[in-house]
Amino acid sequence: MPAEYTTFGLAPATRPGEILADGGHQLHRDFVDFVVDGRPLLFRLADLDAVSPLASDIPPAILAAQVRGLLLESEAPLPGSRYLVYGCPECEDLACGAVTAVIERAGADEADYVWRDFAWQTDEHADLERDGYHGIGPFRFAGAEYRAALGALLDGGGLAPRRRVLLVGARVAALARLAAALRAIGIGADITRDALHVHADELRQYGAVAFGPAVGPAERAAVQGAFERAGADVAYVDGPAPIVPLLVAQIEQALDRGPVERRRLTRLTAADGVADVEVTSACRVRLTVHRLDRFHRSHTQEVFDAVLEPGRHRLALDAGVVKGRSFVVARTAGGVMVAAVAH
Repeated sequence: MPAEYTTFGLAPATRPGEILADGGHQLHRDFVDFVVDGRPLLFRLADLDAVSPLASDIPPAILAAQVRGLLLESEAPLPGSRYLVYGCPECEDLACGAVTAVIERAGADEADYVWRDFAWQTDEHADLERDGYHGIGPFRFAGAEYRAALGALLDGGGLAPRRRVLLVGARVAALARLAAALRAIGIGADITRDALHVHADELRQYGAVAFGPAVGPAERAAVQGAFERAGADVAYVDGPAPIVPLLVAQIEQALDRGPVERRRLTRLTAADGVADVEVTSACRVRLTVHRLDRFHRSHTQEVFDAVLEPGRHRLALDAGVVKGRSFVVARTAGGVMVAAVAH
């Protein structure tokens, strides 16, 4: 049993969605991550695409049940006092694999909480010898801090509302394709040419505004003024090219408003045949290049997929892939960044 205390907190996190090259998609999920000693617990699990059970898109009654479980106010869902800590972002089915841990009371008066014996689990029973996360935990949390953080979720605090995206432009067909792609991955999207007469309460529901290429400076300024008068904190996106997966990635990047210290992917630039990537923890990084040829046709090619250690990395890009008007998209399980290739 750990004698020293570890700090416990919660922080908003995102698993960005993606439009895949084969036409499929991965869901966008907003959730609350566990922050242990000031660092997201998920970052300690190097290459894991997962979300906590505290997600913004689950019904309030289920969220409350998850919180009460972590407070040990209900019976553990798995044998051996094990609770699900992270699960599949697509279906949350245990058969897809999940990170679980034993959660128990500690101390003379059992006021504290301990998380221990973390494991990867695909059925009801965990094999610690084969699937245990050795070297992670045990963590002892002061009861008052632990209960206050989780209790705030029951009081309606800590979970940010699901954000929508407003698409502003004249080419309705192109915007409709983008809106459909965003909705497919779980992001609400609306199309308009005039945001000036939209009620302030509605404007505050948006997390990002994407402008089409036909929107001029005066119209952009008018839209931005409407959001400012509504007191809405939004990110503005100018689409670099009419490539839907690229635009989706750019919007996902804009929706990520978390502090830099709680991100895995913190830097992406591309120039002179090299992509400069920086990550804060060991994680899988994928680089995809999107480009337009001289006939304005789009081409997509994955150019890198490997686990990178924390730090800055210079990754070579094939000159034949990044010729002309090209853009690089870098993805980790918890973040995405877009950069134009400088020539």
